[in-house]
Amino acid sequence: MSLKQSVFFSPLVELSTTKFGNKTKLPNLFFGKSKSRNSGKLSFSHNGYPYFTAPRHPLESELPAESGGGIGIGIDDFFEGKNIFITGGTGLLGKTLIEKLLRSTSLGKIFVLVKASDKEAALERLTKEIMNSDLFVCLREKHGSTYEEYVKSKLIPIVGNICEPNIGMDINSVNKIMEEVDVIVESAASTTLNDRYDFLLDINVNAPMRLMRFAKKCKNLKLFVHISTAYVNGIREGIIYEKPLIMGENGRKQDDNDEISSSLFPLDLTDEMNLAMKACIASNDRDTTKELKRLGLERAAYYGWYNAYHMTKAMGEMVLNETRQDVPLLIMRPSVVESCYKEPVPGWIQGNRMYDPVIISYGKGQLPAYLADPDLHTDIVPVDYVANTTIAAIAKHGMMGKADVNVYHVATDFVNPLRFNEMFEYIYEHFRANPLVESENMMKMRMFDQFSDLSKYLRDRVSERNAVLGEDAKIRKQNKARVAYAEQLCKMYEFIGFFKARFHTGNTRALLEEMSEEEREVFEVDATKIDWNKYFLDIHIPGLRKHVVNGTRLLV
Repeated sequence: MSLKQSVFFSPLVELSTTKFGNKTKLPNLFFGKSKSRNSGKLSFSHNGYPYFTAPRHPLESELPAESGGGIGIGIDDFFEGKNIFITGGTGLLGKTLIEKLLRSTSLGKIFVLVKASDKEAALERLTKEIMNSDLFVCLREKHGSTYEEYVKSKLIPIVGNICEPNIGMDINSVNKIMEEVDVIVESAASTTLNDRYDFLLDINVNAPMRLMRFAKKCKNLKLFVHISTAYVNGIREGIIYEKPLIMGENGRKQDDNDEISSSLFPLDLTDEMNLAMKACIASNDRDTTKELKRLGLERAAYYGWYNAYHMTKAMGEMVLNETRQDVPLLIMRPSVVESCYKEPVPGWIQGNRMYDPVIISYGKGQLPAYLADPDLHTDIVPVDYVANTTIAAIAKHGMMGKADVNVYHVATDFVNPLRFNEMFEYIYEHFRANPLVESENMMKMRMFDQFSDLSKYLRDRVSERNAVLGEDAKIRKQNKARVAYAEQLCKMYEFIGFFKARFHTGNTRALLEEMSEEEREVFEVDATKIDWNKYFLDIHIPGLRKHVVNGTRLLV
């Protein structure tokens, strides 16, 4: 038996997904008689999170009317000659938005805020991370030899930093954008779920407030667009509607009519800022990061969010809604954003995102089990759908000119549900046909509802593996580290495996109905057209392997 084989992939047995509460005896992973394992029954207290059992979700009747496709929203008309100022333009969604705007609209210019030492460095970063990106292949083919000239005429790098006063821009840039900008898109954020609390507060709360302060000075501003996340709604169950968050609201609400929870646990943003600052001062240099990460998790749990990222993104929404005055505000809340489905490059993705560490680790043989209810729905949305929905919503509300707040959930569960057992089946089928590591057998993902059961399963697997491989100390150390990694990964994402709420997408469906046939063709937003089997087998995982794993076949 090769030591290069995965510690978790067994060459002897194929293990199917375990259904909850099923006491069927499972075969031993490596040798000997079968051992009886019970994954346990779902409880009302799941690892400290409130958890509610529920029947299978039905498919909601939210499909657009067949007679749709009139004069449309007027996307082309709105964007013609308009100037956009975007932060986070080098991120996954920001970059996708820029590409789509350049390729499918006749806009004026896009001012891109770039964190750099000077203009030359900003241009160099813009060229490397945007112009030379694989994502821009269609635009490159469309313009041919004039591609570079065209993009440079449209993209204007602006040296700045959202964590500094005036967004870190020089006075000339400030004046130019204040005079010319029509739409501000705030896409910059720290997306690390459990980053330092002070870092998350600064970039997800203070930064949007700084940008809104700047927006009020812009003479022709028609819309302020804030890219948020659907998980700002906190630990909830049932249907979550597209409503703005109110200052002081917390994540403990059971539904949109629950005013008691927030009154008992009012969230005070100033107190949270002061708490983080005091913790930073009190900690020594060695323990500061650890302490502030712990503080973020503690505060999020107290107020009803799964992690500090979701909590601070919610606080950012509250600040914008509270301070905007008469600035029209559009809040886009995508669920779990993953690779492009249709265009411009199916499977294109940037970075190792939400489910991607899980998928890649499973493919490597480092993650044979996961914390999730196999019958529960997950909510994934391709990044091109998010970009298209954002562009259509900008056009609609930019033309209306009303000084109000509009919220859009960009999600798929209501109209095209996907269960965990289905998703992991697709992932299994892909890697079985296209192995990422040397292994004689690929096993299906085993799902647990309790961390203790999952941990025992992982450790038993390693013990059995060690018994086969012998007493090699180095191998044992590596296997122990792999168990710790698998446990950490499952613990970080366990909230998603038991998330009982569903994101209502009424505004997004209404947007689709208002679009003309031509707009629907150019700006695809209809999530019912997503084929999840095709997406995972032929698009997303191959995209991960190309853009994240870089196409290499790993030896684990």
